[in-house]
Amino acid sequence: LCAAVPLKDMKLMDVKLGQLSTWLAMRDFTPGGIAGAVRRGYDRYFNKYINVKKGGLGGVSMVLASYVVLSYIWSYSHI
Repeated sequence: LCAAVPLKDMKLMDVKLGQLSTWLAMRDFTPGGIAGAVRRGYDRYFNKYINVKKGGLGGVSMVLASYVVLSYIWSYSHI
Protein backbone atom coordinates (compact mmCIF):
# COMPACT_ATOMS: atom_id res chain seq x y z
CA LEU A 1 0.00 0.00 0.00
CA CYS A 2 1.10 3.53 -0.60
CA ALA A 3 1.98 5.73 2.37
CA ALA A 4 -0.29 8.66 3.11
CA VAL A 5 1.18 12.04 2.17
CA PRO A 6 0.99 14.67 4.93
CA LEU A 7 -1.41 17.51 4.17
CA LYS A 8 1.47 20.01 4.30
CA ASP A 9 3.26 18.25 1.42
CA MET A 10 0.20 17.80 -0.82
CA LYS A 11 -0.20 19.74 -4.05
CA LEU A 12 -3.22 22.02 -4.40
CA MET A 13 -4.86 19.73 -6.95
CA ASP A 14 -4.70 16.80 -4.48
CA VAL A 15 -6.31 18.67 -1.56
CA LYS A 16 -9.99 17.96 -0.90
CA LEU A 17 -12.36 20.90 -0.53
CA GLY A 18 -12.87 20.28 3.19
CA GLN A 19 -9.09 20.34 3.77
CA LEU A 20 -8.51 23.55 1.82
CA SER A 21 -8.61 25.97 4.76
CA THR A 22 -6.19 23.82 6.79
CA TRP A 23 -3.90 23.44 3.78
CA LEU A 24 -3.89 27.22 3.20
CA ALA A 25 -3.08 27.83 6.87
CA MET A 26 0.04 25.68 6.47
CA ARG A 27 1.39 27.69 3.51
CA ASP A 28 4.31 30.09 3.93
CA PHE A 29 3.03 33.60 3.11
CA THR A 30 6.26 35.41 3.98
CA PRO A 31 8.01 37.26 1.13
CA GLY A 32 10.59 34.46 0.97
CA GLY A 33 7.87 31.80 0.82
CA ILE A 34 6.00 33.60 -1.94
CA ALA A 35 9.22 34.13 -3.90
CA GLY A 36 10.02 30.43 -3.53
CA ALA A 37 6.57 29.46 -4.80
CA VAL A 38 6.93 31.76 -7.82
CA ARG A 39 10.38 30.31 -8.51
CA ARG A 40 9.09 26.73 -8.30
CA GLY A 41 6.23 27.60 -10.66
CA TYR A 42 8.62 29.20 -13.14
CA ASP A 43 10.98 26.22 -12.97
CA ARG A 44 8.07 23.81 -13.53
CA TYR A 45 6.83 25.84 -16.53
CA PHE A 46 10.34 26.17 -17.96
CA ASN A 47 11.11 22.46 -17.66
CA LYS A 48 7.74 21.43 -19.10
CA TYR A 49 7.51 23.76 -22.10
CA ILE A 50 10.89 25.38 -22.84
CA ASN A 51 13.68 23.05 -21.72
CA VAL A 52 12.67 19.97 -23.72
CA LYS A 53 14.59 17.83 -26.21
CA LYS A 54 12.02 18.13 -28.97
CA GLY A 55 10.10 21.30 -28.35
CA GLY A 56 7.37 23.06 -30.16
CA LEU A 57 5.96 26.54 -30.06
CA GLY A 58 3.58 25.80 -27.17
CA GLY A 59 5.53 27.37 -24.32
CA VAL A 60 6.80 30.37 -26.25
CA SER A 61 3.37 31.06 -27.75
CA MET A 62 1.77 31.02 -24.27
CA VAL A 63 4.25 33.63 -23.05
CA LEU A 64 3.67 35.73 -26.17
CA ALA A 65 -0.12 35.46 -25.84
CA SER A 66 0.10 36.47 -22.17
CA TYR A 67 2.20 39.49 -23.11
CA VAL A 68 -0.29 40.54 -25.79
CA VAL A 69 -3.25 40.26 -23.40
CA LEU A 70 -1.39 42.14 -20.65
CA SER A 71 -0.38 44.92 -23.05
CA TYR A 72 -3.96 45.21 -24.27
CA ILE A 73 -5.22 45.51 -20.69
CA TRP A 74 -2.62 48.19 -19.90
CA SER A 75 -3.30 50.14 -23.09
CA TYR A 76 -7.09 50.04 -22.81
CA SER A 77 -7.54 50.28 -19.05
CA HIS A 78 -10.48 52.67 -19.50
CA ILE A 79 -12.65 49.88 -20.96
